[in-house]
Amino acid sequence: MAFDLRVDELFERYQDLQRYVGWTPADAERVRRAAPLVESSFPELVDDFYREIAEHDATRKVITGGDAQVERLKGTLRAWLQELVTGPYDIQFVERRFRVGYRHVEIGLKQIYVEAAVSRLRNGLQRVLRLNWPAGGDLTELAETTRSMNALLDLDLAIIQDAYETATNDRLMRVERLAAIGRVAGGVAHELRNPLNVMRTSIYFLRNAKSATPEKIAEHLQRIERQVGVSDSVISALSEFAKLPSANLQPLSILDCLKRSVPIDSWPESVELVWDIPANLPHALADEKQMLIVFGNLIRNACDAMPNGGRLTFSARHLQDHIEVAVTDTGCGIKAEDLPRIHEPFRSTKARGIGLGLAISFAILEKNSGTLNAVSEAGHGSTFTVVLMAEERRRATP
Repeated sequence: MAFDLRVDELFERYQDLQRYVGWTPADAERVRRAAPLVESSFPELVDDFYREIAEHDATRKVITGGDAQVERLKGTLRAWLQELVTGPYDIQFVERRFRVGYRHVEIGLKQIYVEAAVSRLRNGLQRVLRLNWPAGGDLTELAETTRSMNALLDLDLAIIQDAYETATNDRLMRVERLAAIGRVAGGVAHELRNPLNVMRTSIYFLRNAKSATPEKIAEHLQRIERQVGVSDSVISALSEFAKLPSANLQPLSILDCLKRSVPIDSWPESVELVWDIPANLPHALADEKQMLIVFGNLIRNACDAMPNGGRLTFSARHLQDHIEVAVTDTGCGIKAEDLPRIHEPFRSTKARGIGLGLAISFAILEKNSGTLNAVSEAGHGSTFTVVLMAEERRRATP
């Protein structure tokens, strides 16, 4: 069974639920005292349980092993009932029940049928308890024992609910990982195929050209070297993307970080730089090294979008417990159909580049408890807004 189960956390949740429903040691003792009254009926309850399963297509189809599997499952259910009424209700008890619930998901049994089955067992246990209650016995104690047993079954349903949610999340994560791997694999194939084709062409020339001049040979060797560099940049970018460390959240001056992100030595003369950062802007809470990567990517993209010049504006504002930083260009903009997918790896609209800059930026901001929003219109520029926690938010958090 493949899942990452923190049993201690699961047991803590179970204990919280016990307090929530008012479960006490007295309830456990009542159930244990009533165990002899219901144990003899377990075979009857189990047989009834599986007769009902056979009546419904949705439950019957998960039994794929025939009579042998049914007998094994009956034994498991009898043990489940026995443990239910005798305990102890410790961490091992909770883990075993969680694993049973998780197994139900794996075999394809919908949760509504599990809940209906527990309801059927609940009714059966209550009926048997009433029938076997001593004649002239304390009816108040019978009512309290019934309440305790109901609370115990409710707690079991809560464990099953937890198991189903965990299994569903695990399945979604596996699907998302596979989809991401597929996108990355397709992107790598696309990005590496072009330089490999160039290298193949040059290698073919070097092998087959007759009386090639030294200049021509040098030209093809340089082409191969350049394409090796392109391929290496793809691999390096992927490596950085995969090894992105956790964020070290510290007070950060947005103005200082933006100034450090601007490549002054190579700044295009045709791009005007406009600053609109309030002097009293509070510090943000973020990892400075990682934010230099984010702002560097946004600035580089903005300049690439204005090959013929334009204006790049940095603006910021303090909004409640967040800092918003906008990077606005007057460049070519992004098509409406491309905008929703700009966070995906290898989704580049530029002639050059491997399309990992924004994907890395989105990933970094997620680690910094921030977000990145984009507004753009083809031919009318783009605005990318980075939203970060304000430092004062951490001070205000108890």
